[in-house]
Amino acid sequence: MTKATPDNSQQPSGVSRRDFLRVGGLSVVSLSVAEQAAQARKQAAAGCRSCIFILMTGGPSQFETFDPKPSAPQGIRGPLQAISTAIPGTQLSECLPDLAARADKFAILRSLNHDAAPIHETGLQLLQTGRLARGDVRHPAYGSVVARFLGPQNEIAPYVVLPRLLGETGVSAYRGQDAGYLKSDFDPLTGRRQSSAGSEEMESFVPGGFLAEETEKTQTTYGKTRCGRLCLQARKLVECGVRCVTVNLFDTLASEKTWDCHGRSTTDSSNLYDYRDQLGPEFDRAMSALLDDLGQRGMLDDTLVIATGEFGRTPRINEFGGRDHWPGVWSAIVAGGGVQGGRVIGASDAHGAAPADRPLAPGELTATIYNRLGLADDLKLSVDDETFLPLVDHQPIGELFA
Repeated sequence: MTKATPDNSQQPSGVSRRDFLRVGGLSVVSLSVAEQAAQARKQAAAGCRSCIFILMTGGPSQFETFDPKPSAPQGIRGPLQAISTAIPGTQLSECLPDLAARADKFAILRSLNHDAAPIHETGLQLLQTGRLARGDVRHPAYGSVVARFLGPQNEIAPYVVLPRLLGETGVSAYRGQDAGYLKSDFDPLTGRRQSSAGSEEMESFVPGGFLAEETEKTQTTYGKTRCGRLCLQARKLVECGVRCVTVNLFDTLASEKTWDCHGRSTTDSSNLYDYRDQLGPEFDRAMSALLDDLGQRGMLDDTLVIATGEFGRTPRINEFGGRDHWPGVWSAIVAGGGVQGGRVIGASDAHGAAPADRPLAPGELTATIYNRLGLADDLKLSVDDETFLPLVDHQPIGELFA
């Protein structure tokens, strides 16, 4: 494991169990007496110890994933079919059959939205920090906040980003994955290594062994793909005691097919058929395996699992047969950590263009993570010696647990 740096450096480096443990030696001794007392009370009532945030980098289309619109006009509904799920009357895209069969195990949020600029970086900030950066004020990632107030479990680093921090996403701006104005001690660790051929690859090391030590059956169940390996590694990390794991399904939007489905005929733009043929099936297999694996190991109740992107896609298909950026509405799935599965929270309108019921701000997801991990809601974040902010500006999504 290597220490992440705020400049998103892509230089490969080695990894050692000692480094993984050493950075996990952070503590909460810097908290005030009042903060420690508040934390003790809150954590005593908390039932969730870890969070896995699957970041579907690029912004997946709500139509071709979690909110199909089979009755919408042809130029809106898209080429993929809607399929039934384990929740009567609720459908998912045809590229997610395994998740459809497990829809009673997770909740679907269908009304996430924001009104900031329709670029990747604003959505990434809002999802991971709950706020937008202002000037030189870069708000800390949720994992850094958790590291600051809760410290490590089992002498293990509290916050890890896989496989590395986000790189090129279109605009040179903060992407919300480091400690921001908190001390750099609370930056995440990342996993990366240099292969024998000289190229940089995902580091599969975690305490307890390499992914190769997982059975062939387990690796095959997750899928021997980037998505499958990352989700399996996330499970191993929370099993070891890491509190927060962010999985960047893609750590750059350049030179590979991602959820950013503009449809143009370039190497870095996918189309809606890529959802059907590659992106959807790989995600479907890995995410389903992760939920099953956590459940079979008795870890799901203790692990909040979120999968979403930084925005949705335009209701109308563009001239290239793809969809463009659309923060007006998008979807997520949430499981574990006490979430009541088999329910849909919020709704988009008939054309998938705007919330029609229960609009949800990205910061409500941030608040939900803090709540489930046991952060006291009266904690303050210290921007500098004179400026303090509330932990979060929103309330947790209570419908997930009621």
